Amino acid sequence: MEPGQIPPKATGLTRIVKAFFYSLDGLGSVYRSEAAFRQELWMLLPATALVWFLPLGIFWQLWLSFGALFLLLVELVNTGIERLVDLASPGFHPLAKDAKDIGSALVLLSLLFYLFLWGLALWGRWALLV
Repeated sequence: MEPGQIPPKATGLTRIVKAFFYSLDGLGSVYRSEAAFRQELWMLLPATALVWFLPLGIFWQLWLSFGALFLLLVELVNTGIERLVDLASPGFHPLAKDAKDIGSALVLLSLLFYLFLWGLALWGRWALLV
């Protein structure tokens, strides 16, 4: 297939299988090209494993696990925004900067939310011990 040529649309199970592999391609692309994603992933994997060994209870274990997943999902969205902006506006434009900054703010708020969840979980556990 030539560059720029659109492949025919798949249907049924073939479409689902292709979508799965496209998703893996996207994850691989982000992992290879985005240091922030790699840093967050390698920070969150041990933190999420640790959650299941701490005596926090299933409520906090699930909240912290889903909080970690949420942070990675937001980083994927931010990367998509950045790449789309780079494609649409290769030069500097204030709106392109705003779009990238808003995506970055989304990641920051997600990270703060995740840290807040940890704080609540640990504070609640510590308060019961005192």
